[in-house]
This record gives sequence, C-alpha cells and structure tokens, in this order.
Amino acid sequence: MTDADLLLDQPHAEYGSGVIGVCDICGKRQAVIVLSRERFKLCVIDFLNKAWIGSSAGPGAPLPPYRSERVWFPTTALPAGKAPAVLLSPTRIVRHPAVLVTPEVYGLTTSVLDAGIRYAREGFEVLLPDLDRTPLLGPRDQFSLRWGARGRGVRADSPTVVRLLQLYADALTFLRGAPMVDSEKSALVGLSYGGTLALLLASQEQKLSGLVLAYPAPVQPAESVRLISAPTLFVAGSADRLAGRARDQLSAGLPAELFASFDAGDVGHHFLSRDLGAYDLPKAEAAWEMMVGFLKVRLFPPPPKPPAPPTKAPA
Repeated sequence: MTDADLLLDQPHAEYGSGVIGVCDICGKRQAVIVLSRERFKLCVIDFLNKAWIGSSAGPGAPLPPYRSERVWFPTTALPAGKAPAVLLSPTRIVRHPAVLVTPEVYGLTTSVLDAGIRYAREGFEVLLPDLDRTPLLGPRDQFSLRWGARGRGVRADSPTVVRLLQLYADALTFLRGAPMVDSEKSALVGLSYGGTLALLLASQEQKLSGLVLAYPAPVQPAESVRLISAPTLFVAGSADRLAGRARDQLSAGLPAELFASFDAGDVGHHFLSRDLGAYDLPKAEAAWEMMVGFLKVRLFPPPPKPPAPPTKAPA
C-alpha cells in the first residue's frame, strides 16, 4: 500500500492542513492533520479511537486516555505460529503495568471488552486475545468445555484446555515485552470460563502481581489452586452455585493473606454482561470498581509521601 492509497478527503478539517506523516496516536504513516496550535499529528480517521477531526474540543484538548489496535503475537498453540489480539495502550508516556484479559470460549464478549476498556482507562496496558479469530475452538468444543465445567470442574489436563493455556501464556509473554510495559508488574483478569482459564494459568505463572476472577468454574484437580502465588480477588453473586464451588476451592487452597472475596449480592452468573438477561447495573458497577481498584493498589506505585513539616532549628 502506498501513501497515495491512504490519502483521505477531509475538506472540513478544522485546524490545519493535510500532509503525509506518521500519526502520533496510531503510529501509522498516512494522511495526517497537523494541528496548528498543537504538538500532535493525528490521522483523519482513527478507526478504533474516534477521529479527533470530528471532535468539538478546541486546541489544547488532552489526549484520549488510551488507544487501541489489532496486533498479532507469536504462539506455539496454533499451526500458523501467531494469533490475533486487541491491544489497549494508555497514551500517557510512562511504563504501564500489564493486564491480560483471558477471554472465555466464546471469544471477545461484551464483558471481556468492558474489562479491557476499564483497565486501559486507568492506565494499564491491556491485551485481549481474539480467540474467535483462531481455529482453536469450534461450536462442538465450546459446548463440550462448558458442559464439562458444570460437572466436576474444568480439567487442567484436557487437551483443549492445555492449548488455550499455551495461547494465553504466549500472549502474556508478548504483553510483558511491549515497549511501554513494566514487565515486573503484570496481572490476569478472567470472567466466567475465562476466569477458570486465568486461574489455571496463574497456577503456572509465578511472577504475577495480581489475579482477578469473576464467577469462574471450579477446576480439577482442586490442588491446582495451591500453586497460585499472586494476590487473588474472587467476585461472584450469592445465587451463583457454580462459582460458589470455585470460591470454596480457592478459600481452602490459598493462604488468607492471598485471597479476597467480594460478594456481589443476590445475582447469578454473567451479571457483568450487559447484553445478557442476568446483567445488574448497580451491582455490576460495584463489582467493577472493586476489580479495578484491587489491581491499582497492587500494580501501581504508592502515592508519594507528603513532605515532612519543617523542624525548628535549635536556638
């Protein structure tokens, strides 16, 4: 593709003229607008982030809190050797703690996207593997995995689960190596079956700074949870019996100082999914606040201490 192919006709551009250059937001060489009283060059149409050209914000408006792009990461879980994902990167130029959101068997559901956006807005670098665009799972696999979870629990040695865990382990390695990521501060976030996969991956990863699980299924063998070394937050409603069994496993297998549980109230499975009937707005917002706050405390540096009051010099 040539520069000419990327030229976009925007006769009503507000602040400046169109030139060929590299967009400061998406990093792609194409037609950009140089803002006359800004230090940024912006592409005319930023597909994932909404174009600033259509914005009513005047010169001096701050950058959006994050930008998003489609990426490919190397993996041994697929014959092609690579897998697609969505990367959400805060625009603040500092090193960011990393959060891998492990999608469940249906891929990027609304709750997975919700998790990614909420953490990215708070300053985390977030990676969402796009499972639905890989050949790993078909409808029969999805049904088999979910049905098995309702029995004795998700088996860690299931061939399909092993492949999914390899995919997510490779995604975590890729995320830790991103240019603006603090590789020493990383966490996993998983919801529903994705929470179960995050739990099992955390039992294999000893360098995690945090683990957030929303209504996962129990695992087999139950002793897997004893291998988790990261501080863990468990979120579920009291009406969710399947998640209740997973809570019992975690509370029995983890030391008290590593395990925290948040009871979301009288809600069932998928109460965080805004496109499903189980969605409960007030309780979902309370749970999201707890989930985001849990990792902010553990992955961000503490605020600087206020200066000590001056001491009076001895006479």
